Amino acid sequence: MKALVLAGGAGTRLRPITHTSAKQLVPVANKAVLFYGLESIAAAGITDVGVIVGDTADEIRAAVGDGSAFGLDVTYIPQDKPLGLAHAVLIARDWLGDDDFVMYLGDNFIVGGITDLVDEFRRTRPDAQILLTRVSDPRAFGVAELDAAGQVVALEEKPEHPKSDLALVGVYLLTPAVHDAVRAISPSRRGELEITHALQHLIDTGAAVRSTIVKGYWKDTGNVVDMLEVNRTVLETLERRIDGQVDDASETIGRVVVERGARVVNSRIVGPVVIGAGTEVVDSYVGPFTSVAENCRIADSELEFSIVLRESSIEGVGRIEESLIGRHVEVTPAPVVPSAHRLVLGDHSKVQIHT
Repeated sequence: MKALVLAGGAGTRLRPITHTSAKQLVPVANKAVLFYGLESIAAAGITDVGVIVGDTADEIRAAVGDGSAFGLDVTYIPQDKPLGLAHAVLIARDWLGDDDFVMYLGDNFIVGGITDLVDEFRRTRPDAQILLTRVSDPRAFGVAELDAAGQVVALEEKPEHPKSDLALVGVYLLTPAVHDAVRAISPSRRGELEITHALQHLIDTGAAVRSTIVKGYWKDTGNVVDMLEVNRTVLETLERRIDGQVDDASETIGRVVVERGARVVNSRIVGPVVIGAGTEVVDSYVGPFTSVAENCRIADSELEFSIVLRESSIEGVGRIEESLIGRHVEVTPAPVVPSAHRLVLGDHSKVQIHT
């Protein structure tokens, strides 16, 4: 069995972060989202991995390499444009051969991994197996309709009027039967080859498409709110570890990780928090559910429920929360300027100004 990992796409919902960085490499708890997926694939006993790459191919290659760091053998498959999940299957046809495979969206996050799901698929081997989860607004997802027996009868991509609240999770377990299906469909109104249409083709031609409702935690980390929520979830699993320097004037409370080479000076850290290697926290407060990457500086500031990427500084700015701060960023106080009002008033005007 192989794995096909999708690591292309523009990441428009995470801009401006993704103007200069692949969305799959934005870190949660100081580790790229993509790495969690690769680790889950390796833990499931799959070692042969094809990675679909687009405009950020060089960055993905530099981060993942040949896959040996994850116990994987990685092959890169270029995709000129993000033309849909089924298109990714189409261009990977030669590499996939006649093997079963798991298709894993590189910006998705599943707590607990996929080992049990892969084992079930290997044991029962339907033509395709999809994962579903209940969501509050299904219109943003592919949506499944089940019959009274729980069998998949219909799939629809981002419907205006969803027939259920069951959204497709970004992990698909597939047999070679899917290759005929992706060749049989036409582009959607979005101009993409939709995997939901390919799966519907399988259903319409009598193939066995089974579903599993994900009971654990799943998130598509495509926007800032979800990225912060995944960061919170991962930080909840931290075990306290202080490898860096914490002076006597500082206090660390709860699940706090201070990596080797980091310094905490006259500050209060309330976990779960991770402070990256080489980072300095001086005269500051870092509150729960915050990850600060390597070689940052936090001084005379408060930070909570946030992600700070590497080599950024936050100095003298009071409190920051619910924020995603990119790499090489400088956050400083605005210069003090005299308070003034600028007015253009017509004749006989009456203006009240608070002073």
